[in-house]
Amino acid sequence: MDGRGLRALICGLIVVGCAVAVVWSVPVAVVADAGSGTTQTFHAVHDDDQLGTQGAEHGQQLVQENDDDSVGDDNGATDEDDEVPEPAEASQLDNATDVHISISLHENRSAMFTVDYRFEDADSEEWEQLREDVETNPETYVEYELEDWDSIRADGENETEREMSLSSGSVTTDTSSTPQELGHVTFSFEWSSFAYVELNQMEAGDALVDFTLVEGRSLQVFPPEGYVISDVEPAPDDPREDSVRWNGGETEFMEDQPWIVMIENGDNETEPTETENGPAMPWLIVGIALGALAAAGAGGWWYKRRNKTATPPAGTAAGSTDTDTGGDPPASSDPESPTRAGATGTVETDGPNGPNGLPPNSPPPELLSNEERVLRLLETHGGRIKQQQVVSELEWTEAKTSQVVGGLREDDEIDVFRIGRENVLALPEEEDDE
Repeated sequence: MDGRGLRALICGLIVVGCAVAVVWSVPVAVVADAGSGTTQTFHAVHDDDQLGTQGAEHGQQLVQENDDDSVGDDNGATDEDDEVPEPAEASQLDNATDVHISISLHENRSAMFTVDYRFEDADSEEWEQLREDVETNPETYVEYELEDWDSIRADGENETEREMSLSSGSVTTDTSSTPQELGHVTFSFEWSSFAYVELNQMEAGDALVDFTLVEGRSLQVFPPEGYVISDVEPAPDDPREDSVRWNGGETEFMEDQPWIVMIENGDNETEPTETENGPAMPWLIVGIALGALAAAGAGGWWYKRRNKTATPPAGTAAGSTDTDTGGDPPASSDPESPTRAGATGTVETDGPNGPNGLPPNSPPPELLSNEERVLRLLETHGGRIKQQQVVSELEWTEAKTSQVVGGLREDDEIDVFRIGRENVLALPEEEDDE
């Protein structure tokens, strides 16, 4: 090997040695750096854990304090809302001489309740204390009174499945001197959906579930304007034209009582009104006069026809003889002859009753009073008929029918009872036996 080759070999070895040295030095530096970084990271993480733990403990303490505060607030609110505070003199309401409950019904099915607590000795110190306390704290007394009625409302809502509510509560105090000196504490409130309405009929009382009257308590119900009372259960203690009243100690409500049925009075719907041409009353008088003349004419025609039927003219005697002996009656030249029609009618109605079951000599309906028409209808139906059938056959309004039936019942000319929700009219048993 010459000198040039030897130098090349030495240079190659030197390069290889340097490369090996560099390779060994790099991993050591990397490992050193990695170890240093790991240590620093460990310390940093450790510090963060301490801060996180301290923060969590502090936050938990704040949350617990806030929860304690909120629980205290909620408990306080619950205690305030659970019970209505009793007014200072509320116990005196239980010592009232008597309590009168008045219910005024409205066409929209609602009812205005008025509860009147009445006290004797209106000059006594106890009355003055109660009056002053009510006037000072009216809202407290109203809330206290409505709390009792609301339980009755809830039972009525469940029984009738109608949504109901109490509203517009108020209270007043007053004194009266007639017929005696009395002090009054009067509550009033509105009860929605108290009554049930179907067409022109209103029914009330089903919302007063298990309602009772004790001694010294009374209940009075007024129908809406334009309605008349058709049926009442039980019978009122103080019957009046415009209301029904029950007194505690005299009446005991049974199941499904009290029950009141009212019918809209159609006769009050239209009233005479003045027009540009003058008042409407003269035309009404003219109409009545024409109707009376028509009725008189019909009565005269009927009377004349009946006489012809009962006494045929002499010319028909032979025909009658032929008929009695079995021969054919002579044919009339005029098929529309009144005598022929009357005679035929007499033969067809021979018996105790004529057409439609009526007596042969009974007057026509237009000459009968309303009461007589109802009685005749009962007779033709065997002595018993539904009130709605009277409405349809006589073409009357329900209000008019109810008024006529009510008058007959008061005069003991008919009996009225219920089958389900319908009124049934019947002749008295004495007449049926006869």
